[in-house]
Amino acid sequence: MKLERLMAITILLLNRKRVQAQELADRLEVSLRTIYRDLESLSLAGIPIVSYTGMEGGYEIMDSFRLDRQMLSFDELVTMFTALRGLQSTQALNHSNMDRLLDKVGALVSQAEKGRLADSDHIHIDFTPWKNSEAERNKYEALHKAIKDKMRIRFSYTDGLGGETERCIEPLGLALKGYAWYLHGYCLNREDYRTFKLSRIRGLQILTESFIRRDVELSKLNEPWKKRRTEKTVDAVLRFSGDAKVSAADYFDEHEMERMPDGSVIVRTQLPDGGKWIIGFLLQFRSDLLILEPAHIAAELKKMALEISALYLDSGERRQLE
Repeated sequence: MKLERLMAITILLLNRKRVQAQELADRLEVSLRTIYRDLESLSLAGIPIVSYTGMEGGYEIMDSFRLDRQMLSFDELVTMFTALRGLQSTQALNHSNMDRLLDKVGALVSQAEKGRLADSDHIHIDFTPWKNSEAERNKYEALHKAIKDKMRIRFSYTDGLGGETERCIEPLGLALKGYAWYLHGYCLNREDYRTFKLSRIRGLQILTESFIRRDVELSKLNEPWKKRRTEKTVDAVLRFSGDAKVSAADYFDEHEMERMPDGSVIVRTQLPDGGKWIIGFLLQFRSDLLILEPAHIAAELKKMALEISALYLDSGERRQLE
């Protein structure tokens, strides 16, 4: 356990400019006294750790220090290689840069391990976005360049409620969530940090105004995504039949599903109580879904289905309904 902890401390220090002892203790779930002993052990082992006092104090490793290949096992290299190939599918880096990076990781594998690397090709990760047009790729590349060059941008944006706004942004970074890209940036209109879905950005302009990047880490801007939503939920009982039985397994856990003698599937779960998106989610199952509980969501779904149906009625049918 101590060896694993020492390795974890070393990796943390290598990936951060400076880390406080209390943060290390919290991350590794040990006492401060243990962390101080571990840092001393690492120093005695020849790892150049420097300490700083004061409010901004902490510990860091000298910039010149690097881990060598022997610190990585073969299985760890395989994991890294697989992850990089998955990243290649996201277009996060251009192909030439990614190919060189994959070559460098492959060079860490000894000749004797080359055959084992091929035999370990058991997992393929593909994050290629569903919307993968030339226009979307151009938008991504333009944003990537604006972020790198620290240039302000302007665009029209459609929010989740359909509202249209004009935004002037200091772009800070891009994030891939599921199969969609998002932009993190500082919105000059709202004077706060905001996140924008790339598919809803229109009329993107790269301005000639540069900016000084604000002192914020991209990981901090991404933290709200990790927090579980505190939406009000309601107990629901759903019956799936036909093709929807297959789709239900993609959205609900096995313990929530009960297979009935007639071939249908009963799902007992919790759904967000309110919001148009939950009705849209349920509509995708068409007539293969019956909401048994709660009654008010069933009524909302019926109302939406009737409104959709009314769009396709001719004038005579509309008069009959009226």
